[in-house]
Amino acid sequence: MTDFHHLFNRPVRLLAPMEGLTDPLMRQILTQIAYDLGRPYDWAVSEFIRVTHYPLPAHTFLKSVPELLTDGKTKSGTPIHVQLLGNNLETMSQSAMTAVNLGASAIDLNFGCPAKTVNNHKGGSVLLEEPEILYAIISSVRNAVPSEIPVSAKIRLGYTDTSKMYEIGQAVKSANASWLTVHARTKVDGYKPPAYWDKIAPFTELGLPIIANGEIWNADHAKCCAEQSATPHLMLGRGAVTRPDLIANIHNGATLDWQGLVPYQLAFLHDDTDNQGGLVGRYKQWLGMLTKGYTEAESLWQIVKKLKTKDDIIHALMQPMHPSA
Repeated sequence: MTDFHHLFNRPVRLLAPMEGLTDPLMRQILTQIAYDLGRPYDWAVSEFIRVTHYPLPAHTFLKSVPELLTDGKTKSGTPIHVQLLGNNLETMSQSAMTAVNLGASAIDLNFGCPAKTVNNHKGGSVLLEEPEILYAIISSVRNAVPSEIPVSAKIRLGYTDTSKMYEIGQAVKSANASWLTVHARTKVDGYKPPAYWDKIAPFTELGLPIIANGEIWNADHAKCCAEQSATPHLMLGRGAVTRPDLIANIHNGATLDWQGLVPYQLAFLHDDTDNQGGLVGRYKQWLGMLTKGYTEAESLWQIVKKLKTKDDIIHALMQPMHPSA
């Protein structure tokens, strides 16, 4: 079995999969900012692609991960790993092979999604209650795709509690996962602070590369997370959306001020998607999150939330903005 430790010779920084948020456009913008600031993401993981009773066709992957048409990378050169979610061994394995045949450089398996709809259909974090199924899914996909293609897993600390952490870790290791990403909360914890970074540390004893995730909003959080989790490898999520310069700030203290961020927001708004109405909604979602990272965003948000058209929003964005009190 191929060893992938060489990918972790230095601390890796990854952009997390966030359902309904890090779509291809957002991935493009965030990875471009990181590249322009001199510290690109080592890779990003796609939003999960749901696999149910049938193997997914090629067009499903190309819609969710259009980067497959450009060597599996964003315009700035950041590799995108394809994440699958499901519990059917055959359809998961066949879908993984389809993704690989389309050019996916790695497959990630989602066992962390806390969404009730997903869990009710025995997908995502509910599978943490049954480590033997975790093992079967990872092993099936691992055996299906070529050995040189990494197959990783993303989990939480548990479903209702952390009592099965050891069994979960052993299942992941025994299934020959290439590495493991751990979100430092249970499903029941949801996204409520805090994240329990110290509970990631036991997973580092598995001998796999371990990536820590959860509540990393600034460079101090990144440092504390790395220390408490006993791993230098971090996956950045909502913090990287509210402060798109987070990865560079962690690396060398570099920051991107509001005026520097405006051109990237304009690039977002100028996307040529067929769903221009949806684009407005997605920008408002991003701007709402930016209010947590930029005081100027709060002032703009008070204006933009009442606007209906993209042109009006662009006009407002291009006006001189001053930090709110």
